[in-house]
Amino acid sequence: MCNRVEMVCRTDKGLVRERNEDFLGIDNSSGIVVLADGMGGYEGGDIASELAVRTIMNELAHPLKTLCRDKPHTNHRYHSATMLLEQAVLKANQIIHEMALAKAHFQNMGTTVVAVLFHNNFISIAHVGDSRLYRLRGNKLRQITKDHSLLEELDLEPEQARYFPNKNYITRALGIDKQVNVEIQEDNILPQDIYLLCSDGLTNMLDDSDMQNILSNTHRLDQAAKLLIEAANTQGGKDNISVILVRPLPKGSEPRQNFWLQRIFRNMHERISSFMYNHLSPLL
Repeated sequence: MCNRVEMVCRTDKGLVRERNEDFLGIDNSSGIVVLADGMGGYEGGDIASELAVRTIMNELAHPLKTLCRDKPHTNHRYHSATMLLEQAVLKANQIIHEMALAKAHFQNMGTTVVAVLFHNNFISIAHVGDSRLYRLRGNKLRQITKDHSLLEELDLEPEQARYFPNKNYITRALGIDKQVNVEIQEDNILPQDIYLLCSDGLTNMLDDSDMQNILSNTHRLDQAAKLLIEAANTQGGKDNISVILVRPLPKGSEPRQNFWLQRIFRNMHERISSFMYNHLSPLL
């Protein structure tokens, strides 16, 4: 079982691009979230990002039902679930690469991806490219993933990086080569942490401080996602903008909420039934 989590996703094509080549996938019951930012021209980016997300989620769906998530992988420092996530991303790379070879108009297609599995007390992370994962803990926003980009490898100062001419040049992507190096890691989670997965359409428009301010001051995740995208569009919206927000919940919080909702609806139903019986039945 994964930890109880609240999930919200939102995507927007921005103000400049004609198409939205981002693709998102979430599964609350299994604790899976995946975000991909496609590239490769007309249709290619759409196909690559969708293939990545659907493949990863399909590859994980059945094994997660029987896997002991907390069990360390044999002869490996990561848990079995993390290794399973890595294999799912590698499978997505294989499928995208084979399709690119099979059809000429898909020849240059590829996609970034960031995928996260939520467990009881930790998360498994796999990513390729420059789509990012952030964590807000308290009021501190921290970038968990490291971009696979030329800009990151040059390790420039923030002010230099802001005006770097090839800041969108990525050094790793799914589907470009037969083999890809998937970066995996794990991180501990605490209730009420907020995790943000996003495409570079958000991070190229907003500073980390802008995102931190929105997330820290907006309690509802759906409203926070809306405000993040609106802020990116206000700054120019030069690319597709996608966000997934996830908040682990304290154990038992959701059942209590459901209990009280059920009790309210039950009382309403009883009152309506009583009113209809006492006031309407004589008229029938």
